[in-house]
Amino acid sequence: MAIEDRQDLKQAEKAEVTSYFNGTGFERWNRIYSDTDEVNKVQKNIRKGHQKTVDDVLQWVNESKPLGAMSFCDAGCGVGSLSLPLALMGAGSIAASDISNSMIEETKRRALLSGVNMSKITFTTSDLESLQGSFHTVICLDVFIHYPQKAAEEMVKHLCGLAKSKLIVSFAPYSPSLALLKAIGQFFPGPSKTTRAYILREKGIVRSAEECGFTLYRRKLNQAPFYFSQLIEFRRSEP
Repeated sequence: MAIEDRQDLKQAEKAEVTSYFNGTGFERWNRIYSDTDEVNKVQKNIRKGHQKTVDDVLQWVNESKPLGAMSFCDAGCGVGSLSLPLALMGAGSIAASDISNSMIEETKRRALLSGVNMSKITFTTSDLESLQGSFHTVICLDVFIHYPQKAAEEMVKHLCGLAKSKLIVSFAPYSPSLALLKAIGQFFPGPSKTTRAYILREKGIVRSAEECGFTLYRRKLNQAPFYFSQLIEFRRSEP
């Protein structure tokens, strides 16, 4: 495939994801990442799985002190499932971004209701590629589901360039059984099929971080029915 064709495909997929998460996708995922009982069994399991991942990240982050001296980037923040508890824990500053403006507006609404210090959070509507800045810790949870392998590896390198100390990412890991589920259409069933769902090989993700001077510090696999997420914390190698 020519470079121009790959770029066109990339832009088309980005536009598809943006449109989805500003419309029916926002309605669906906002409902999943809430306390409402108006979810089906599959959605409830996805909610539980994602919360496991968020809880693990909060536990890992809380091991570092003092949080008030640290800056965080929540890349692909969704409705604030990570940003808001992170702020309530006392994080110094948080840059919360998402490709969907609907998601960002919902995060702001939830932030106001939760009573967090709004001066500590910066809200930005942006795709991952456009993110800039320098942060102690960069976190990107369950966003790489929208990136094929090569693009995800490039994104890991981009996020490494924003992280002074730590990069924490999660993604749907490749396995023969998960690949089979995806092939027969049972991977994230229902309306979520509006966008493509990619499963990634961990080796490529780790290699990309290592090429940027990071090492794998710890990892954990979280799964529930219809939710599979490999969580990895990278730390910048000592010079």
